[in-house]
Amino acid sequence: MTLSIGQVAERTGLSVHTLRFYEREGLLANPVQRAAGGRRLYTEDDVGWLGVCIRLRSSGMPLPVIREYTELVRQGPGNEKERLDLLKRHREHVLEQLAELNACLEVIEHKVGIYEGRLPDC
Repeated sequence: MTLSIGQVAERTGLSVHTLRFYEREGLLANPVQRAAGGRRLYTEDDVGWLGVCIRLRSSGMPLPVIREYTELVRQGPGNEKERLDLLKRHREHVLEQLAELNACLEVIEHKVGIYEGRLPDC
């Protein structure tokens, strides 16, 4: 079963423009198939891969690094060490972000506690 670009946009939450951009930037693990009229045809695998890209991007991975990871995946077996190293580096970045966000949350929680103590109706 194939999906149109509109269906993929709806399922992923990405805009049609962003899907075309991801394709141009080489961020899809497999080339997008085309119908006889040139319309893009996506597969469930494409949607799954886009889900990975969305999570990587949401976690702060820069597009060039996502492209590098995608290229490694496209090459197939034999470069798992490089993929692992790339993902471990990004994991460290995400852990640093989480630590920073937790520190921010502690400040906010402290301030909320102060105001709740001052305002009896809260």
